[in-house]
Amino acid sequence: MSSKVCEAIRAEVKSFSPYTAGKSIDEVKEAYGLDSIIKLASNENPLGTSPRVQDAIKLYADHAFRYAQVGTPHLIEAIAQYFHIPEDSIVTGNGSDEVIDMLIRVKATPGKNNIVAFDPCFSMYKVQSRLCGIEFRQTPLRDDFTFDWDNLLNLVDENTSIVFITTPDNPSGYAPPVEEIISLHSKLPKECLLVVDEAYMDFAENLDSYSMLPRFTEYENICVLRTFSKCFGLAGLRLGFGAMHPDLAEYLRRIRAPFNVNILAEQAGIAVLKDTPFIEETLRVTREGREYLTKELTELDFNVYPSLANFIMVEAPVDGSYLNEELLKRGLIIRPLVKGYNLSKHLRISIGTARENQVLISALKEILNAE
Repeated sequence: MSSKVCEAIRAEVKSFSPYTAGKSIDEVKEAYGLDSIIKLASNENPLGTSPRVQDAIKLYADHAFRYAQVGTPHLIEAIAQYFHIPEDSIVTGNGSDEVIDMLIRVKATPGKNNIVAFDPCFSMYKVQSRLCGIEFRQTPLRDDFTFDWDNLLNLVDENTSIVFITTPDNPSGYAPPVEEIISLHSKLPKECLLVVDEAYMDFAENLDSYSMLPRFTEYENICVLRTFSKCFGLAGLRLGFGAMHPDLAEYLRRIRAPFNVNILAEQAGIAVLKDTPFIEETLRVTREGREYLTKELTELDFNVYPSLANFIMVEAPVDGSYLNEELLKRGLIIRPLVKGYNLSKHLRISIGTARENQVLISALKEILNAE
């Protein structure tokens, strides 16, 4: 890498801001003198951790001094069986974030290639691209948060190495029909990799209409990302994978850090894929909660955006920051979308349990009636 490129990367890093999450449960408890908190801000599993995962962690706790087996073959076997995809196409990572990083390092050359995505998008697409010295191009979503494919394609040229799309998208929950993704792929340069980030796809109904995971083997230049953080309830253990052409997967294995998936995450991933009752209950609670919140919030004059994820985005009838503050006082944490999105009335609400959802609606009624 030339000194000019290195200097440009250092300049980029100076412009980065450290990632900051919303207020934590402990922060809200301390700030408002509360004993209990309902957190509906981070798209975590409403049921918590699978009982099978808890048993696996206890069982393997005394193995924590050991390195995991290189390449996590047993986890890859479990993923292949659960999702019905070839083992040689799977690359596991310390969260799907790590797989994103490896894809950029393998596919893109600093000073030559560019990467394209929508705006807004998952922040790590941009951070990792710029950190690697790769030009990062973005085009805005439509006003209704659907995807403007023509504008996206206008940013693509012969030097575009990767195009990222997220479906269902964050923060809206929008998911385009799979035919549109296939059409996009057909219009990309032959060497360009289309990365379809399906972190929230488990929560969609009629998966055949939206997911590329069952279809990626039909194309050389499509990679599908999945995570264990959402539906499978392993956000704190950091586990994800990419499914891609075996040749690309082999390149990622060559540059992957040794023992990148820790032994507890590996065993937890294997365990949760076997816990069918937990997964089915997670999907039931989430889908029913999504329907309930959509109905109740619409009746409260919120504009609720259609979502196939485990969260919904709404435009509130009053200032979003005011609503957020009033909810915090009542022990409810949601995600305002002013910072990062510049949407003063928009909020993202994770789907909780039936009781948590009901508490939220009651609190909103109380706040709005006091207006």
